Amino acid sequence: MKRKRHTANLSRNLSLFFYHHLQEARRAVAGIWFAPLTSLMTISVIGISLALPATLYLVLKNAELVSHQWQSGTQITLYLRKANDDNAALTLSERIKALPEVAAVRYISPAQGMTEFGALSGFSGAMDYLSDNPLPPVLEVTPQPQFRTAQGARELLAKLTQEAEVEQGKLDMQWLERLDGIVNLLRHSIQGITTLLLLGVLLTVANTLRLNILGRRAEIEVMKLVGATDSFIYRPYLYLGLWYGFIGGLLAWWLCEVLMLWSERVVVELASLYESSFRLAGLTADEGLSLLGLSVLLGIGAAWFSVYRHIREIEPS
Repeated sequence: MKRKRHTANLSRNLSLFFYHHLQEARRAVAGIWFAPLTSLMTISVIGISLALPATLYLVLKNAELVSHQWQSGTQITLYLRKANDDNAALTLSERIKALPEVAAVRYISPAQGMTEFGALSGFSGAMDYLSDNPLPPVLEVTPQPQFRTAQGARELLAKLTQEAEVEQGKLDMQWLERLDGIVNLLRHSIQGITTLLLLGVLLTVANTLRLNILGRRAEIEVMKLVGATDSFIYRPYLYLGLWYGFIGGLLAWWLCEVLMLWSERVVVELASLYESSFRLAGLTADEGLSLLGLSVLLGIGAAWFSVYRHIREIEPS
């Protein structure tokens, strides 16, 4: 009998708990609705402040996608000694292809190299007057994806040039190093800017709620006089911060999508000039929900900081 009574009491207490929280959440929405100007300004600041780092994140994300596409064309060119015949070059090619760092190897014989050079340079007719083919055998080595960075390609080049048949190795690493430098600069800049903007969101929400608390000081004093606990007084402000963060996060997500759509046409036109089909990548569902969750946490955190500091200072006179 006691167990049934305890279960019934627990169920009733849980129902009352969720009912009170639902009521406070609804009152917080009503508070936003009946103070439209203040709420709109606060939500706009949150949305814009979060949209800026989110947009910068998308810039970094797309820059890394472009970087991966460019790195996919990374090749190491090995010029072999002219004394090597086709059999020696092919043997070396198979040996290099077996390395774990190498994805593919292409052998270009001196005759094939002469043909390709004549076709590309437009001097195919003049090549017929040469008494000897001056071009050496060549191996074009394509590294595995994890070795297509500037550092990885440099290490692989150093390893391949130690082969006895190789006279010289070449890799245009300067553009890779510049690309890595640009991406790293973007990453560090975004981290700093994001930190400042998130701090701005915290201060904005905290200041809005501080003004709200000061405007209801007399009401809070009366609530404390009749025995209201601090947690009971905190609750509506915490829900207000939650709704500020939630609506501000939705606004930030929407602004990011608008900016991506607005920039899509220009990016497609630029990519077509480089004969590329690259398209901008926006926020995925997981990234959008993460942005929304971060915004809610910032709103609740700022609200808790504000009410904990200011409500505790209010005492009935």
